[in-house]
Amino acid sequence: MARIANRDHVLSRRTAIAAAGGAAFAATAPSAASAAAPARVAAEERYVMKGDVKLYVYRKNLAARAAKPRPVLFFVHGSTFASRSSYDLQLPGDGSHSVMDHFARLGYDVWTMDHEGYGFSARTQSNSGIQSGVDDLKAALPLLEKVTGQASVLMFGESSGAIRAGAFANAEPQRVSKLVLHAFTYTGKDAPEIERRRKNADSLRASPRRPFGKAQIDNVFNRDVPGAGDAAIMKALADFELKFGDSVPSGTYLDMAVNMPMVDPAKLACPVCLIRPEHDGNESEAELFRFFRELASTDKQFVKVHGLPHGGGMIGPQRQRLWHLIQGFMSFPVVA
Repeated sequence: MARIANRDHVLSRRTAIAAAGGAAFAATAPSAASAAAPARVAAEERYVMKGDVKLYVYRKNLAARAAKPRPVLFFVHGSTFASRSSYDLQLPGDGSHSVMDHFARLGYDVWTMDHEGYGFSARTQSNSGIQSGVDDLKAALPLLEKVTGQASVLMFGESSGAIRAGAFANAEPQRVSKLVLHAFTYTGKDAPEIERRRKNADSLRASPRRPFGKAQIDNVFNRDVPGAGDAAIMKALADFELKFGDSVPSGTYLDMAVNMPMVDPAKLACPVCLIRPEHDGNESEAELFRFFRELASTDKQFVKVHGLPHGGGMIGPQRQRLWHLIQGFMSFPVVA
């Protein structure tokens, strides 16, 4: 059993949050709850140490005590937005954009983290590339085991977060029981956005951080489908993210430009769901099908989502379609 090699340096704060509305898919939830009464969701903040780097870990679940252990679901963020804005976005007067709240109401014990250089985690000279993200997960997962008693988790990653999640599952397969890879890049062959980054590789090498502001936020939503972004969502993201500064790490962009592939499908034996947005410049469909065919797991799904762009899917107008796909896969029975 892995130990916390970071001295288990943990700070904790637990806050009860009044959650509006019942579970959208309560009938298929791991533990049923009445949709008639609003469920109280508790939030908890912790820190773990990766060597001398302090990393932020965030948890949400139902405040009421569970009769049995809840399934643990871990969300891995991508290149541009940190964990809270990616998976727990709170719009004023509208509590419907948090996927963490949604899955907490379904009965999951939901976790995420800010990777090195993002959000509430420490700023360093690292460019926070894919391997750094894998090391972050290696630091965080023993904490989850200590707190929940569960050695493996259900894991979701989107964009470069999907690469981090897949590479982590390669490195520590015993830690991941099911894996969802959304908007994933395998090799980047014939992918317009990856080709653009390859042309920009020298500038990505030159600095561990890249510029970040409202223009970059808007580009995430509108790059693949112009005009697809929702102004209220983009403003809420800007309000949250820009308090951390005007740059984000450049490492995942550089890795996606020059170091792919970084996930070996032949070493992924757990159940895998590969979600392909219809409009995604980060990977060609042909390469994703090649990755899917080469997966070691025979318990696997490939889903293409009509109309979905690469960026912002988890909090955008089609978010509940994605949430439904994730819940269906995570709750799908496994044959021993």
